[in-house]
Amino acid sequence: MSKGKFALGALFGAVAGVIAGVLTAPKSGKETRADLKAKADELKKDTDKAVDEAKKKGEKVYKDTKKHVETAVEEGRKTVDDYRERAGRAAASAKEEFSKSARETRKK
Repeated sequence: MSKGKFALGALFGAVAGVIAGVLTAPKSGKETRADLKAKADELKKDTDKAVDEAKKKGEKVYKDTKKHVETAVEEGRKTVDDYRERAGRAAASAKEEFSKSARETRKK
């Protein structure tokens, strides 16, 4: 089970438990409504805090991933440039050897 599903299930369970406890308590309707409002406000505050924390973690993961991707792209560019340079040198060397061989063949 994923952590997100577990946390969501725990949150719903906590809410259900609070509601059941408040509704079965021997209090007047006015007191019960006040308790429900207080618990709802507390849960809202806790949920907002959890959302903010998740947002911060998500932003950190995004920034870290972006940095890794940029680094990989730069390394890839360097590798391609290096191979391109090597291929150019190899082609120039082959061309030079071919020309040298052709000149020697004409001399014979």
